Amino acid sequence: MSRIGKKPVQVPAGVTATIDGQKITAKGPKGELFFVANDEVSVKLEDNAVVVQPVTPSKDARSKWGMSRTMIENIFTGVKDGFERKLEINGVGYRASLQGKNLQLALGFSHDVVYEPPQGITIAVPKPTEIVVTGIDKQVVGQVASEIRKYRGPEPYKGKGVKYAEERIVRKEGKKK
Repeated sequence: MSRIGKKPVQVPAGVTATIDGQKITAKGPKGELFFVANDEVSVKLEDNAVVVQPVTPSKDARSKWGMSRTMIENIFTGVKDGFERKLEINGVGYRASLQGKNLQLALGFSHDVVYEPPQGITIAVPKPTEIVVTGIDKQVVGQVASEIRKYRGPEPYKGKGVKYAEERIVRKEGKKK
């Protein structure tokens, strides 16, 4: 039994949910998202909550049960509140700035890196060493943050590079004489 899958997903106030076959659509103040559930799980709307159940007792159906419930919960959270991921930049001369909607990064290369965010993603730079990625789709927000971090990931000796705000860099000891 899936502990996560057993719980029904409550539809938050201000969000309307519709189910058309296996497609769950959520509309809220931030926008509209949908999720198409696998055929091995059944999705029903009961008492202002979405209930997900496996169709068969197979291992494959049970593995998709909890994932489908979490995806539905994520689209509800996304259209109501949205998601945000914070990145920090460490290093002398490393900084970020906005150029219109594009993110311009100075990361020690011979040129500045310009990142163009996909549609539906907003990038803010409150400080030159801080980047905030926001959007309604959790997967896309995480993907954008990962792509920005990939330009110069944190290195273990001095901790220079782009890292997630909650990430802890395990430092190594340098060479000894």
